[in-house]
Amino acid sequence: MKAGIVGLPNVGKSTLFNCLSNAKAQSANFPFCTIEPNIGVVNVPDPRLSKLEELVNPERVLPATVEIVDIAGLVKGASKGEGLGNQFLANIRETDAILHVVRCFDDDNIIHVDGSIDPIRDKETIDFELQLKDLETVDKKLDKVKRAAKTGNKEAQKEEAILLKIKAALESGTSVRALEFGEDEYNDYVKPSMFITDKPVMYVCNVDEGAAVSGNVYVDRVKEAVKDENAEVIVLAVGTEADINELDDFEERQMFLLDIGLEEPGASKLIRSAYKLLNQQTYFTAGVKEVRAWTINVGSTAPQAAGVIHTDFEKGFIRAEVIGYDHYVEYGTEAKVKEAGKMRVEGKNYVVSDGDVMHFLFNV
Repeated sequence: MKAGIVGLPNVGKSTLFNCLSNAKAQSANFPFCTIEPNIGVVNVPDPRLSKLEELVNPERVLPATVEIVDIAGLVKGASKGEGLGNQFLANIRETDAILHVVRCFDDDNIIHVDGSIDPIRDKETIDFELQLKDLETVDKKLDKVKRAAKTGNKEAQKEEAILLKIKAALESGTSVRALEFGEDEYNDYVKPSMFITDKPVMYVCNVDEGAAVSGNVYVDRVKEAVKDENAEVIVLAVGTEADINELDDFEERQMFLLDIGLEEPGASKLIRSAYKLLNQQTYFTAGVKEVRAWTINVGSTAPQAAGVIHTDFEKGFIRAEVIGYDHYVEYGTEAKVKEAGKMRVEGKNYVVSDGDVMHFLFNV
């Protein structure tokens, strides 16, 4: 699962990517610095994993990860091929969620592609280009569906009505994610079309150091503008976090964070939020060889969770032994959890909870 970092040129996308990833994307003070998308595999910060490591003392620890993609900046006219538009739109279509960076700070030394600071204008520029591209998709599908609908095909008529609803929304400046559909309507007609504006979005307000904790008037404007989008807004002093990342000493980094009023890097909060944005959750396996966080979709059953380890585990699934994370911490060892009767045996229909510690029994 991939989350793509998008925004206008020169708003801090590549600097943010460098904060999140061990990769060092080129970052400079001019538009279109990033052309090819950079991809980083980022560890998901999870204090539960550290606690399990402390209790089990394994040979190795493997965290959950999420892929972050740094995509080239987009400009007005991208849907018509301006700038790097077509390439940008192709790259973003391949991601599962959008991290939309908007510039919310003043600095005369950093060029803005439109010459002034206005996060709402910037947001609308991106939205407009993505909506135009989705309109192309709708129009192409409508050309095919209308012919079938005229013959009396009930399915085609239903799809035509949904596409016309989407077309009207896009033409009025409303993204697909803001529309409401029945579950069957969405799964049968909307989801397969892979509309760009249907992807879940998180707005990352890039602020200066002084606004890292409580934001500023620009952030307030963004929050007001997106209140009906069912989207999350995160405030991050990207440049400051980049400076902190350059410090080698952990204690020095922590002191720097505390000085600006943060208990942890804002990037850590963003990574966890991106993980949730992608509809992901974690279960654990814990043994002396390895303590590991496994990534599954929210709502996954026990066999599906087992299949993440190996497809044979899912095919031959018999049952799962499950310990709630809180019980594991309370009793300290798997043996003591069993003695207390807190280990559960679950079957094929069990829906895994975030934080479950699991063993699988299977037969191939």
